[in-house]
Amino acid sequence: MRILVVDDDPTVRGVVSDYLTAAGHEVTEAGDGLTGLELAAAADLVVLDLMLPRLDGLEVFRRMRAQGLSTPVVMLSAKGSQTDRILGLEMGADDYLTKPFSPRELVLRVQSVLRRAAAPSEEPTAGRDILSDADLVVDLTARKATLAGVELGLTLREFDLLAHLVGHPDKVFSREELMGAVWGWEYGDASTVTVHVRRLRGKVESDPAHPTRLVTVWGHGYRWEPAR
Repeated sequence: MRILVVDDDPTVRGVVSDYLTAAGHEVTEAGDGLTGLELAAAADLVVLDLMLPRLDGLEVFRRMRAQGLSTPVVMLSAKGSQTDRILGLEMGADDYLTKPFSPRELVLRVQSVLRRAAAPSEEPTAGRDILSDADLVVDLTARKATLAGVELGLTLREFDLLAHLVGHPDKVFSREELMGAVWGWEYGDASTVTVHVRRLRGKVESDPAHPTRLVTVWGHGYRWEPAR
């Protein structure tokens, strides 16, 4: 797969590129936001630092989506920039890592996102794996979800979170359990789950401020409330 690494630190770019190349990917590098934006259309995935010259990472991401690019993005952020990291997740980034990070972990995160992005196309209707709950249909084969017949614009992680919850109705999951089941993380920032739940509610709830489907179980976590 074609991976674009956008980071203004040549050492970071070099190490990340070496590891991704060793994993079998074709890697292109960019040292600033504007160059990264120009190269993004040709990539299958973008590793995007938030702190960049000429154009910061969040603005690069905004412009990519404004241009209609749905390319998966793994964001890199400095240890103290939690606000920017959460904002990136709110905007729909697929994953993130905090610097300093393990290059091997980055490769695993990239491969995980790429696997989720590689949805089968033109699958026959027969044999599809489908979850349904009233007017909500989650097609696990095509990795698409519809609500009242309208396709939901879900990111990779939002889809995985929805599929996991709908697939286990009435079961309460803690944020840590969801991190492990959906993100594959043994540890991490639990606010990632909170952000994705909030985004998902905005797409499946008629009133996100008063959810009736993806409900909070105070002191425990979240539960999918199926239609009765």
